[in-house]
Amino acid sequence: MLINNPDPWRPTLLIIAGSLRVEPAAREAYLSGCAQVIAQARATAGCLDFLLAADPLEPGRIHVYERWESAEQLAAFRGSGPEDAQEAAILDADVRRYLIAGVEAP
Repeated sequence: MLINNPDPWRPTLLIIAGSLRVEPAAREAYLSGCAQVIAQARATAGCLDFLLAADPLEPGRIHVYERWESAEQLAAFRGSGPEDAQEAAILDADVRRYLIAGVEAP
Protein backbone atom coordinates (compact mmCIF):
# COMPACT_ATOMS: atom_id res chain seq x y z
CA MET A 1 0.00 0.00 0.00
CA LEU A 2 1.40 3.37 -1.02
CA ILE A 3 0.68 6.30 1.26
CA ASN A 4 0.69 9.34 -1.00
CA ASN A 5 1.54 12.79 0.20
CA PRO A 6 -1.18 15.34 -0.68
CA ASP A 7 1.44 18.13 -0.73
CA PRO A 8 4.47 17.02 -2.81
CA TRP A 9 6.52 19.92 -1.46
CA ARG A 10 6.14 18.78 2.15
CA PRO A 11 7.54 15.38 3.10
CA THR A 12 5.33 12.98 5.04
CA LEU A 13 8.21 11.53 7.02
CA LEU A 14 11.69 12.50 8.13
CA ILE A 15 14.39 9.86 8.65
CA ILE A 16 17.74 10.52 10.31
CA ALA A 17 20.19 7.68 9.64
CA GLY A 18 23.91 7.05 9.66
CA SER A 19 26.68 6.22 12.07
CA LEU A 20 28.96 7.64 14.73
CA ARG A 21 32.45 6.50 15.63
CA VAL A 22 33.78 6.47 19.17
CA GLU A 23 36.75 4.75 20.79
CA PRO A 24 35.94 1.02 20.80
CA ALA A 25 36.60 0.75 24.54
CA ALA A 26 34.19 3.63 25.23
CA ARG A 27 31.28 2.49 23.06
CA GLU A 28 29.25 0.65 25.71
CA ALA A 29 29.59 3.54 28.16
CA TYR A 30 28.57 5.98 25.44
CA LEU A 31 25.47 3.94 24.60
CA SER A 32 24.55 3.55 28.29
CA GLY A 33 24.77 7.31 28.63
CA CYS A 34 22.32 7.69 25.74
CA ALA A 35 19.54 5.56 27.27
CA GLN A 36 17.77 8.55 28.84
CA VAL A 37 17.95 10.54 25.59
CA ILE A 38 16.49 7.60 23.66
CA ALA A 39 13.62 7.30 26.15
CA GLN A 40 12.96 11.06 26.00
CA ALA A 41 12.95 11.05 22.22
CA ARG A 42 10.53 8.13 22.02
CA ALA A 43 8.17 9.96 24.40
CA THR A 44 8.28 13.14 22.31
CA ALA A 45 5.33 14.05 20.09
CA GLY A 46 6.15 13.23 16.49
CA CYS A 47 8.87 10.67 17.22
CA LEU A 48 8.02 7.39 15.49
CA ASP A 49 11.32 5.66 16.31
CA PHE A 50 14.69 6.53 17.84
CA LEU A 51 17.63 4.16 18.17
CA LEU A 52 21.36 4.23 18.79
CA ALA A 53 22.85 0.73 18.49
CA ALA A 54 26.25 -0.93 18.51
CA ASP A 55 27.50 -2.29 15.18
CA PRO A 56 28.06 -6.06 15.53
CA LEU A 57 31.26 -6.06 13.41
CA GLU A 58 32.99 -2.71 13.98
CA PRO A 59 33.83 -2.11 17.68
CA GLY A 60 33.75 1.71 17.61
CA ARG A 61 30.74 2.17 15.34
CA ILE A 62 27.25 3.18 16.52
CA HIS A 63 24.24 3.16 14.20
CA VAL A 64 21.81 6.08 14.34
CA TYR A 65 18.19 5.68 13.24
CA GLU A 66 15.32 8.08 13.85
CA ARG A 67 11.88 8.56 12.27
CA TRP A 68 9.92 11.77 12.80
CA GLU A 69 6.57 13.02 11.58
CA SER A 70 7.94 16.51 10.84
CA ALA A 71 11.04 18.68 10.87
CA GLU A 72 9.35 20.97 13.39
CA GLN A 73 8.89 18.12 15.89
CA LEU A 74 12.50 17.02 15.39
CA ALA A 75 13.73 20.58 15.95
CA ALA A 76 11.66 20.92 19.12
CA PHE A 77 13.27 17.76 20.50
CA ARG A 78 16.84 18.56 19.47
CA GLY A 79 17.20 21.71 21.51
CA SER A 80 20.90 22.36 21.99
CA GLY A 81 22.17 18.94 20.83
CA PRO A 82 24.21 16.33 22.65
CA GLU A 83 25.79 16.96 26.03
CA ASP A 84 29.41 18.13 25.93
CA ALA A 85 30.78 14.78 27.16
CA GLN A 86 28.82 12.88 24.50
CA GLU A 87 29.88 15.26 21.76
CA ALA A 88 33.55 15.06 22.84
CA ALA A 89 33.44 11.24 22.61
CA ILE A 90 32.39 11.31 18.94
CA LEU A 91 35.46 10.84 16.74
CA ASP A 92 33.57 10.95 13.44
CA ALA A 93 29.97 11.10 12.26
CA ASP A 94 28.18 10.39 9.01
CA VAL A 95 24.52 11.06 9.70
CA ARG A 96 22.06 12.22 7.03
CA ARG A 97 18.53 13.59 7.00
CA TYR A 98 16.15 11.99 4.49
CA LEU A 99 12.87 13.62 3.48
CA ILE A 100 10.36 10.94 2.51
CA ALA A 101 7.37 11.85 0.32
CA GLY A 102 5.67 8.44 0.24
CA VAL A 103 5.79 5.10 2.04
CA GLU A 104 4.89 1.61 0.81
CA ALA A 105 4.13 -1.42 2.91
CA PRO A 106 6.34 -4.39 2.01
